[in-house]
Amino acid sequence: MLFRSIAVSAGRLHTCALLADSTVRCWGYNGNGQLGDNTVIQRSTSVPVSGLSTVTTISAGYAHTCAVLGNGTGRCWGNNGNGQLGDGTITQRLTPVAVSGLASAVGITAAIQGSYTCALLSNGTASCWGLNSNNQLGDGTVTQRLTPVAVSGLTTAVQLSAGDLHTCARLSDNSMKCWGYNGNGQLGDGTQTQRSTATAVLGMSTSSSIGAGFRFTCSMLTDGTAKCWGSNGNGQLGNETTIQSINPVSVV
Repeated sequence: MLFRSIAVSAGRLHTCALLADSTVRCWGYNGNGQLGDNTVIQRSTSVPVSGLSTVTTISAGYAHTCAVLGNGTGRCWGNNGNGQLGDGTITQRLTPVAVSGLASAVGITAAIQGSYTCALLSNGTASCWGLNSNNQLGDGTVTQRLTPVAVSGLTTAVQLSAGDLHTCARLSDNSMKCWGYNGNGQLGDGTQTQRSTATAVLGMSTSSSIGAGFRFTCSMLTDGTAKCWGSNGNGQLGNETTIQSINPVSVV
């Protein structure tokens, strides 16, 4: 039985829960050590993440998991083939390792695909690391990074969400910015142009929560409605069509 949890995060084939005592337990596929229990054994029930305490937030990605600790530092574990653990190596880790140079973090998001991670800092800026093939790190380059680099043009962020090859931020004024791959309009800037730095989402001024998915993005608004944009082949935008949209459309 799972101990009392206060948050949960689902990755591709694994899930992790933050417990009331600030520890973490995970379960599911573990071929890359993403459960953090110092094994690669698949688990059908939750197991504690080794050596992790004082956790304030967690995020499960494609094949890695990350956490922020109470002192603002970060820990990650699992697949590290593109440096998504942020420890300066590409070595897979079966237990949590410190994210190099990360301090004052208040949030973290491990990409659902694309092998990268981003952290929200207490001053409203953000840092990202890992694969950068489609500018998903937002530093103006396509250079893979093994340690955190600053996202360009972002100073008032209050929430981050990493999708597959794009990342979005909600700002303190309830507007949004996104960056990275944009082939399906998932950045919401009215184009399909890839962006190497944070770019404003058109017409978004009342965002209250965001989620970046596989080539699409959605936002809850302050009035309780929602808007989505990007790929829509399976109706994931919720607007009664299967037509992709390069601008935010209302969920009906």
